[in-house]
Parts: sequence; structure tokens; C-alpha cells
Amino acid sequence: MSTLFAFLHHLFAFTLVAALAVELVLIHQDLTVANARRLLRADAMLGISAGLLVVVGVPRIVWFEKGIDYYAASYPFLVKIGIFLGLAIMSLMPTVEFLSWRKALRAGQLPVVEEKRRRMIQATIHGELMGVVVILLCAAMAARGGWV
Repeated sequence: MSTLFAFLHHLFAFTLVAALAVELVLIHQDLTVANARRLLRADAMLGISAGLLVVVGVPRIVWFEKGIDYYAASYPFLVKIGIFLGLAIMSLMPTVEFLSWRKALRAGQLPVVEEKRRRMIQATIHGELMGVVVILLCAAMAARGGWV
């Protein structure tokens, strides 16, 4: 069972990163109705994968890996969880923006997005990807038992 949960955890983590990469590519392209719809789908996949990552990750720490006591005392793990929560909050801004496009897209119209808002979304997605890199570093440190 431990192997299954490890596999699922990695699968959802890679799916999350792929969804972020798709969002980044699409938000840097010309905004079309088709690309706006793709952004909505990629953002939905991002949210689903993040949720499933938590659903699979909690049992992993509690029952299948080193145990809750180990992880509760691991600073790299706590930093990793803090960054994950911070990225979840950070991710709300693009999600709210993308969801606001639904009415226009249902009508087959292109949503109106100010250039300043678009640049902010781009910067947020870049930040999320950088946060994922730090999470990966913290995960490796937590698995190995320390900062180095």
C-alpha cells in the first residue's frame, strides 16, 4: 500500500506541475477564446491535482512513511507544507480571474483582461513554479532527515 500511495503522490505532484506549465505557456500566448477555455481546464486540473495531493499525502505521512512524529519534528517538512499552503493562497488570484471569464466564454466571446492583470497572472504562475522547486528541495531534505 505504501508503494501505491507514493506512486499516487508523485503522479498528482507531476500533474500539478504540468498544469502550471500549461497555464504559463497559455498565458504568454495571445488570448483567444480557445486558449481562455484551455486555461480554465488547466486551472481546474491544477486544483484537482493539488486536492488529490493532500488526500494522498496525509495518509502517507500518518500511516505509510516515517510517521507523523517524524514529520512534525522535521523543519524541512514543515517549510514544505507552509510553502504548499502559501502557493494554494497565491493560486487563488489566477483562479478567480479565470473563473470570471466563464460568462464571456459561454457566449463565445473573448474575455477582457487588462495587460497589467495579465502580467500579474504571469508573475504569479512563475512564482508558483519557483515555489514548487523549493518544495522539491524541502521534500528531499525531509526524506533524508535534515537540511544538508
